[in-house]
Amino acid sequence: MEVKILDYRDKYVKFILSDASPTFANTLRRMMMSEVPTMAIDEVIMIENTTPLYDEIVAHRLGLIPLKTDLDSFVRPELCTCGGQGCTSCEVSITLEKSGTQDVEVVYSNELISQDPKIIPVYPNIPILKLAKDQKIFLEAIARLGRGLDHAKWQPVSTVSYKYYPVVNFNLDNCTYCGDCVEVCPRDIIKIEDDEIKAVNVENCSLCNQCVDTCELDAVSVSTKPNEFIFKVESTGALSVKRILTESLKLLKDKSEEFKTLIDEF
Repeated sequence: MEVKILDYRDKYVKFILSDASPTFANTLRRMMMSEVPTMAIDEVIMIENTTPLYDEIVAHRLGLIPLKTDLDSFVRPELCTCGGQGCTSCEVSITLEKSGTQDVEVVYSNELISQDPKIIPVYPNIPILKLAKDQKIFLEAIARLGRGLDHAKWQPVSTVSYKYYPVVNFNLDNCTYCGDCVEVCPRDIIKIEDDEIKAVNVENCSLCNQCVDTCELDAVSVSTKPNEFIFKVESTGALSVKRILTESLKLLKDKSEEFKTLIDEF
């Protein structure tokens, strides 16, 4: 198994996974999406709300705000020594108190006050609600670690996808270099230069087959490599993509060892 990084940033990575089965590729995708825990607001205690939004709507909006996550300092409530009663090892208190002083005033995520300075909204400018003059919102929210398996608000990724590595071939005996396939390619993969037709930046191919459908001479074919995949992973910002990948592989290893132990017991 080999990995080649095509593009890497703190919140985004694009890489090629080679010599892997489709089963493993999909398992890795599911682990990143469903098993890697992150912090999210799980409970809201509404003290005062005179805004037009119902308490439930405000709570739902708060839950979808991505929070920076410190996996080394917190554990999931069901795994905590407090037995799920709530302590500083498994939950963080976040408060919001704001009164409207203008005709229209937007309350943003940077106005949430966290008990732990490491557990704060990833983005400061997420709008939560609007206040009119003399309207008030006062609440306490409890953030906990959770998994995307339980609710989408705990997913560490905004998108994680993969596709088979594309292969574009040309039958030069049939090709007349008419350029029709070049014109219809939405990703500018096919080029004709110096009386030579070729495919460039093949990893950007969307496998749409428009070039194949356009060519009446069967001079173009598009296929895939069965054991090679192009992954795209984008983090919500709660964790870096590097941490998401390493945690997902660690969890996959732990689950595999647990499964092997159960099998050995038969």
